[in-house]
Amino acid sequence: MKIARWSLDFYRLAYRRQVVWANAVEDAGIYALLRIESDEGLAGMAEGTVKATWSGVSPASLAAAFRDLVMPAAVGLDVSDPATLRQALAPLPENRLAKGMLETACWMLRAARARQPLWQLWGGTPEVEVTWTVTRQPPEVMAREAAGAAERHGIRAFKIKGGQGMDVDQRALRAIRRAVGDGAVFNVDANSAYAPDEAAAYLRLLEDEGVETAEDPCPLRPDTHFEALQRGTPLPILVDSPCATAADAALFLERGARSLSAKPGRIGMTETLAIGKLAHDYGARIATGIYAESALGTLINLQQAAAVPAADSAFAAEQTFFLTLAEQIVPAEPLIRRGRVALPSSPCLDDWIDRERLERHRLPVSVS
Repeated sequence: MKIARWSLDFYRLAYRRQVVWANAVEDAGIYALLRIESDEGLAGMAEGTVKATWSGVSPASLAAAFRDLVMPAAVGLDVSDPATLRQALAPLPENRLAKGMLETACWMLRAARARQPLWQLWGGTPEVEVTWTVTRQPPEVMAREAAGAAERHGIRAFKIKGGQGMDVDQRALRAIRRAVGDGAVFNVDANSAYAPDEAAAYLRLLEDEGVETAEDPCPLRPDTHFEALQRGTPLPILVDSPCATAADAALFLERGARSLSAKPGRIGMTETLAIGKLAHDYGARIATGIYAESALGTLINLQQAAAVPAADSAFAAEQTFFLTLAEQIVPAEPLIRRGRVALPSSPCLDDWIDRERLERHRLPVSVS
């Protein structure tokens, strides 16, 4: 099975409200859609989140990477074998987003060939529990947002963005807890906001507030400091920012990591699978992390989350960011009922896209 045709389109989707990230403030997201078609007429797709501060690319640079590097490396390959594609892309340094998107699209293509959705091909479940991400805002605003997500969607797992100062973070956690009740599960992601010498105190604060997972409390490296930090707390420290490859994962696991973020939107399905296997071998867990996906990217990336065994899952999948967007390119947004998303049973990915909406939001950069 070879790639006969491919295309890359970019689109801009507005947010319902301004979003404050650790290193940027945004009112819209820019996305890339890779579509590949096999010599058998089957299609595979992947969505990439185009953020300079996350993926280090612009639409023009990502388009050039596909046109000049990534797709030429895949020409003539039998992409039915994931190892063959991975080996062909390995000599290309960097270009993580482009390579990951191609590997994801090829996994979706293999599922289409098997006439199954990818979650089913991998022996997963048709529904996935999801997490609501509460971004940095005043504590009372964060609490109202979390309560709304619990009421509207039945969500009971919350990824709470910390890093506003320990006092503010504590007030936010207490306000959210009052708003959603004691049965809710919290992961606090400080986005490396605290200094290494503050991290132990911050972890104790999170322990006292009933948090179950602490994500990137400070800048993390696979060193003696991380090893001591993890050993000194009962909380799993979820390693996200510095865990972008299986090689990174191995280094942290060797230092006692108990929880790793695996983001198919950032690194592609193949690298995510490799991280998951390493974590399982070490007795650690993985979380399917947010990458600010649109509804389309959510449906694609949740295929991976659906196939993670419950015993290997660190936290409910984080793919609910699509609800923050005011616009989409899918015919209808995924529904969240009782905190879970039901995945499409059809492997026909072209049915997942509303072409009129794609045209409406398309940016003047495309490649084929």
